[in-house]
Amino acid sequence: MTDRILVLLRHAKATHPDGVADLQRALTPRGHADAAAAGAWLAGHRHNPDLVLCSPARRTRETWHGVALALGGGANDTAVAYDPVIFDAHDGQALLDLVAATGPEVTTLLVVGHNPTLSALSAMLDRTAADEGLRTCGIAVHRVAGAWGDLAAEGAPITATHTARA
Repeated sequence: MTDRILVLLRHAKATHPDGVADLQRALTPRGHADAAAAGAWLAGHRHNPDLVLCSPARRTRETWHGVALALGGGANDTAVAYDPVIFDAHDGQALLDLVAATGPEVTTLLVVGHNPTLSALSAMLDRTAADEGLRTCGIAVHRVAGAWGDLAAEGAPITATHTARA
């Protein structure tokens, strides 16, 4: 079976305006630039996703949009699912369960979400590579040997990391 690629991307820098619901927080200008830089890095490393699982929060949707623009044609056939589990999850296991349900046709999966949950999932998948966690617009690329449904704790080593800064 072919190895699969799991890319975890924390949303880019967002605003914190008074009176705006957490789900509606937008990216800052730097956040938009960092999302484009993250997309350029993914394109340069040929990590074009077949499927994106994205939190429905505005800041994650805007992050994906910036990444997709930078991927250009590499994002043309990418399916996107906005899943509230990514916003509501309080531990890495909830995200692991979501990833494990991915269909076998997907070879590269991008999850766009939030901390601390994304960092918890990354550390769960590769405890030896765990550090202070993903910074805003941080990327962790994990290699998954076998089927998504077989993915378990300590089952996907990190092969690359990147923090986008425009």
